Amino acid sequence: MLERLKDRLRDAPDARIALVGFASDENSSFMRGPAEAPPLIREALRSDSTNLWTEDGIDLGDGGVLFDAGDFEASIEEVTALLLKHGKTPLALGGDHSISYPVVRAFAEVHERLDVLQFDAHPDLYDEFEGNRLSHACPFARIMELGVVRRLVQVGIRTMNDHQRAQAEKFGVEVVEMRRWDAGLDLAFDSPLYVSIDLDVLDPAFAPGVSHREPGGASTRQLIDTIQGLRGCVVGADVVEFNPRRDPVGLTAAVGAKLVKELAGKWGHS
Repeated sequence: MLERLKDRLRDAPDARIALVGFASDENSSFMRGPAEAPPLIREALRSDSTNLWTEDGIDLGDGGVLFDAGDFEASIEEVTALLLKHGKTPLALGGDHSISYPVVRAFAEVHERLDVLQFDAHPDLYDEFEGNRLSHACPFARIMELGVVRRLVQVGIRTMNDHQRAQAEKFGVEVVEMRRWDAGLDLAFDSPLYVSIDLDVLDPAFAPGVSHREPGGASTRQLIDTIQGLRGCVVGADVVEFNPRRDPVGLTAAVGAKLVKELAGKWGHS
C-alpha cells in the first residue's frame, strides 16, 4: 500500500493538502462504525449537490490544492509520515479518535513543538478506558505524554469527570467547556497548529451520525465561524468519529464534508 501511495504522490507534485482516510475503529467503545466513514465523507465532498469552493474563495477542485491519498486500514503513522515527507499537509478522515495519536506522532518527527486544538464533547484524556490505553477515550493522554505539544486547547467539552479533570490539570490542558463557548472566543496560537474535530462536538441536531450523542453542543455555523477565525499556522487536521450507521439520511456526512472544506481553506490563509 505504501509503495502504491508513493507512485501516486509522484503524479501529484503540486497539490498542497492530502486528504487521507483511516478506516479504523477497533479502539472504539460502545459501538463500531466510524471505520466506514472516510468514503462517505469523500462522496459528500464530491457530490453534485454542492461544489468544492470554500467560503473564503478557495477552489479545492484546483489540482494544486487537494490530493486524494485514498483510505488505509492500518499504518496510520507511516502513511502520515510519507505524506509529510512529500511536502503534503495531511487532512485525515477517521475512523474513531484513536487515529489522532499516531497521526500526531508522525507530526512530532517534523515539528519540535506543536499546538493542538481539539473540538470535542469529550476530553479523551483517560489514562486507560476499559483496560485499553489506546482507546478512543485516551488519545490526548497519549499525545501529551509525547512531550512535543506546547499547548492543548479543548473546546466544546461537556462530559468532564473527576479523573479527566485531574488529567487536564496534570497535562496543563486549557479547557473551554461548551457552556463557556461564545461568539467572542479568541483562539490564537504561536506554534504550528494541529486541529482535531470530533463531530460529536456538534449538537446531535446538526450531526446525529456519531456513536456518542451528547446534547447541548455547538451548531455547525458556530464551529465553522470558529475555524475561520483561528489565528495561527495550521499544519494538519483530522475529522473523526462520524458513524454512518447512525446517519440514515446522510446529514452528518454532509457536515463532515463541509468541515473538510473549511479546514482546507485555512491552509490558503494561514
